[in-house]
Amino acid sequence: MVQAANSGHPGLPLGAAPMAYALFKNHLRFDPSRPDWFNRDRFILSPGHGSALNYSLLNLFGYDLPLEELKKFRQLGSKTPGHPEIGVTPGVECTTGPLGQGFANGVGMAIASKWLNGRYGSIIDHTVYAIVSDGDLMEGVAIEAASLAGHLGLGNLVYLYDSNDISLDGPCDKSYTENVVGKFESMGWHVLEVEDGNNIEQINRAVDSARGEQSKPTLIVVKTIIGFGSPVAGSSKSHGAPLGAEGVLQTKKALGWADDAPFSIPENYQSIAEEAKSRGRRMSDEWDEKFAAFQSENPELAAEFTCLISGELPSGWDSELKDLGWEDGNVATRDSGSAVLNALANKIPWIVGGAADLASSTKTHIKQSGDFDVNNQPEGRNVWFGVREHAMGAIVNGMALSGLRSFGSTFLVFSDYMRGSIRLAALSHLKSLFIFTHDSVFVGEDGPTHQPIEHVEALRLIPNLDVYRPADPLETKATYRAALQSGRASAIILTRQGVPVLNEFAQKVEEGAAIGGYVLHDSGTPQVVIVATGSEVSLALKAQESLEQKGIGSRLVSVPCRELFVSQSADYQTQVIPTNLPMVTVEAGVTQGWVGFGAQRCVGVGIDRFGESGPGEQVYDHLDMTVDHIVKAVQSLIN
Repeated sequence: MVQAANSGHPGLPLGAAPMAYALFKNHLRFDPSRPDWFNRDRFILSPGHGSALNYSLLNLFGYDLPLEELKKFRQLGSKTPGHPEIGVTPGVECTTGPLGQGFANGVGMAIASKWLNGRYGSIIDHTVYAIVSDGDLMEGVAIEAASLAGHLGLGNLVYLYDSNDISLDGPCDKSYTENVVGKFESMGWHVLEVEDGNNIEQINRAVDSARGEQSKPTLIVVKTIIGFGSPVAGSSKSHGAPLGAEGVLQTKKALGWADDAPFSIPENYQSIAEEAKSRGRRMSDEWDEKFAAFQSENPELAAEFTCLISGELPSGWDSELKDLGWEDGNVATRDSGSAVLNALANKIPWIVGGAADLASSTKTHIKQSGDFDVNNQPEGRNVWFGVREHAMGAIVNGMALSGLRSFGSTFLVFSDYMRGSIRLAALSHLKSLFIFTHDSVFVGEDGPTHQPIEHVEALRLIPNLDVYRPADPLETKATYRAALQSGRASAIILTRQGVPVLNEFAQKVEEGAAIGGYVLHDSGTPQVVIVATGSEVSLALKAQESLEQKGIGSRLVSVPCRELFVSQSADYQTQVIPTNLPMVTVEAGVTQGWVGFGAQRCVGVGIDRFGESGPGEQVYDHLDMTVDHIVKAVQSLIN
């Protein structure tokens, strides 16, 4: 495959083939004719650059991945992309490639499996397996996730470590010499060692032992030789470059492979796929019978579970939102967000998540639901992620991959630590929900290290990610509802400080926020359009009053979700923001993404510099987030 593409990574597949084969042949529960069977075991190839190994196994064990697709490895439009992508290749469980992500996704899948077992009983009892690499274990996201997995005691997690002591640039001893066994044992893992990575019998015994350990996750350290059998075996030269036609022939000869023709597979190997299909059908049929009995005994719980695995929202999922309101006054959107999240969680039992040691600040605790605890309360819906933002993001993705409507929360400024995971959520079309509070320089005394400036706009740059910044509690309710309905990865950005409740515009807010942007208020005949988001909407309302006193008519447009707004028809967009009027945008962050948005003449009122330490309102004013500054910007633009 790598030679045909003249591109790829032959080293890992050649070195890790025996352990991968042993897993698929003797341990993994799967049905290749039904790859979405819900109680299947999950297999993750965390070092996704070794994708040729994954695709070979899927073909060999009977998945709908014919040899013709393997011949198109890494080619445009094929089902065999350079790194595994969920939704592209049958049997691929998650998108991997950025090292450490698959490791952390697996922890999320294991949490989800334990939670599902806690709520629905023994109809869910699958195990999560992965092959991980030296590179994975160097990445911080993996170590964060490993620490949490050990703490939680995820006994349904079995990772095989392809320990070949080689990374892309050369020997690992140039940069990575720690005691991996001692390190993982100290994090609460059960660690086993296989000295010969080509000894399938030893590998089988280790995996059997791992499955016997129910109270800890297991790391099996398998000593392998990168590029085994090739002329460059044991060298970084085999990591990421084709072996060459002669090198392929020499490798086949060294491995005792008689046929020199490319993509030749002996006929007797077809029995592997038939056996896998037969075994898989038997296992999935037995599970169907088990589920039918569960359905008969627990019809309501079974109906709930069926809804969960369908990916749909349950009937009446938003019914508690209808009566959720706020009196006039100032309310922080993190507080209203808490009320909305809990109202949704009351109706959607599989909303599960937590915070990076900040739930008391982000207000994302699900009340009366308990904490997730493998031994005492596996059905608990509050996950204590600890100060592990990047792992939290990747674990939330793993939970979403398992059917949960999972969320993670922290301060907006720390979204930078999560960016790799957020990007993969969007790329993989997951329903992950990322909740960020403390959204502006109103953080105040904590200073510029904690005051987000570029973060909202940076999130908006990620394709397939909906970024919501609601103006008040009513918009918060509408944006949560839209995020749940969209089925897309979403980030909801909330304030720490109180903002006025827009009760006088309630109907407009409810309807308009649901489609991303709307006319909140026209003052006189508009000479200018003011576009605002979040806490700046109430500021812009005050500026609109001041402009009216000066005889300047204006239109105030609230855009809680730019992605959703620009997905509306062109007619609707120009109806809301006429292109013949100048525009002033108001948002307490960088202005770059707004300049030229919907108008030929545009001025951005924002903050294009880092903040300062001081009381939040004073910093806000000091950085020109004021009524006077907006008014002057409008007057200058009109003149």
